[in-house]
Amino acid sequence: MSNELLINSTQKGERIALLQDKRLLEYHVEVPDQNFTVGDIYLGTVRKLVSGLNAAFVDVGFEKDAFLHYLDLGPNINSLNKLTKDTIAKRVNSGKLNNFKMEPEIEKLGKIDKVLSRNQPILVQIVKEPISTKGPRLSCDISIAGRYIVLVPFSNSVNLSKKITDKQERQRLQKLLSSIKPANFGVIIRTVAQGTDVDDLNKDLQDCLEKWENGIKNLREAKPRDRIIGEMNRASSIIRDMLNESFDSITVDSKDVYDDIKAYIHNIAPDKENILKLHNGKNKIFEQFGLEKQIKSLFGRSVSLPNGGYLIIEHTEALHVIDVNSGNKSNSEEDQEATALSVNIEAAKEVARQLRLRDMGGIIVIDFIDMKKAENKRILFDTMRTEMKGERSKFTVLPLSKFGLMQITRQRVRPEMNIVTREVCPTCGGSGNIQASILVSDIIANNVDYMLSKQNEKKITISLHPFLYAYFTKGLISEQVKWFFKYKTWVTLMKDSSFGVVDFKFHNQYGEEIEIIPGS
Repeated sequence: MSNELLINSTQKGERIALLQDKRLLEYHVEVPDQNFTVGDIYLGTVRKLVSGLNAAFVDVGFEKDAFLHYLDLGPNINSLNKLTKDTIAKRVNSGKLNNFKMEPEIEKLGKIDKVLSRNQPILVQIVKEPISTKGPRLSCDISIAGRYIVLVPFSNSVNLSKKITDKQERQRLQKLLSSIKPANFGVIIRTVAQGTDVDDLNKDLQDCLEKWENGIKNLREAKPRDRIIGEMNRASSIIRDMLNESFDSITVDSKDVYDDIKAYIHNIAPDKENILKLHNGKNKIFEQFGLEKQIKSLFGRSVSLPNGGYLIIEHTEALHVIDVNSGNKSNSEEDQEATALSVNIEAAKEVARQLRLRDMGGIIVIDFIDMKKAENKRILFDTMRTEMKGERSKFTVLPLSKFGLMQITRQRVRPEMNIVTREVCPTCGGSGNIQASILVSDIIANNVDYMLSKQNEKKITISLHPFLYAYFTKGLISEQVKWFFKYKTWVTLMKDSSFGVVDFKFHNQYGEEIEIIPGS
């Protein structure tokens, strides 16, 4: 099983696609300067204490105050508040906790107004990004993620991922980390740490400690709402979490992004530097790998299954509902029960993929095709759990109910990824009345003539929909060839599936967009 990462840089930010065996598995859009990313640590100010909710609202700079519940304070909130106060007052110069006197832990079922006070400065971490009308969700149980470990200040425990099942390996890792971690710092050992030697583990630990140390230095000069420690960008976090033997290609189309990722990989896994490539092809990177078509087909309300079935995906404020339909599925199986099982297994695999692809969270209810046999229901349940194993978000899968419904909860920490797949006609603007769309070829030809004859452009490139691309390039003596004979210069055509049918753009030899003549 191969994993490939593709990163397309645009004016609006980076588009990041994770492919598994050439199929799109995850899709993210990284917006530049987007604040309040999961993992970011801020200096906030307590604005309001709500006893009824046992929670506080904290100002971290978002338009709405962020939410902090008592259960998210962490047992050592008093120690964190003490360090925060002493650092802001410049009584502390370092983040080392060897000689730090820990404060007593708070009660598990205590009241928030006994711990926090209004207008108090507080160090908080984003655990859930702003979603819909809600502000960020916060925690004071600070943690700093590395490649192999997660560092937890004000703790002394060493915990391991439940996915590490080998008893000897668990004992080895527990012993190793217990011997190298500093006092008053806890560690959570991640699944990817299996088989890792002590040098790599120690390097990762030191990197996390350095992040913490730099954060404390920032805190000394910080003002309320300042970001103290920033989480890495989405591309780097995917590489950090998933870079292993099956990760065999990272392709980017921006030299700046290429240099940043190369430096990051050199730091965490120098032996993997050779898998990073800079895309220099004529076609756009997503077009080259056929991703534009995959994105359009996978984010619609209806999603097709390989053998004729399909899913209908509906989103509501409270939950997500997925309906499984057999469609024109061939009845080559023995009976209706066998057909239902076959379609349901296909659907389960696609549902698991869609959850990651759209980053759907909260409650998901799936209406599978009814099956009568208990054995088939068990097979379907086991299939879904197997397909969900690759998930990095926390999830729970329940067996089929007597109504044939399967319920899944999946942790949602970011807004759901949604791509508009129903396009407004660029000619009619959604009115349903198209006027003279056939003239688009004439408009393009007139602009080519104007730019090469009157504006004296030396070289032009036209980006256009594949239908228009085919019109100008097909045939022994195509329109493109005729232009060459007429203007003695080659007009480069680039097809782009993200364009509408009659959309096109002209670019000069420097890649700058040229304003076109709107008329014919």
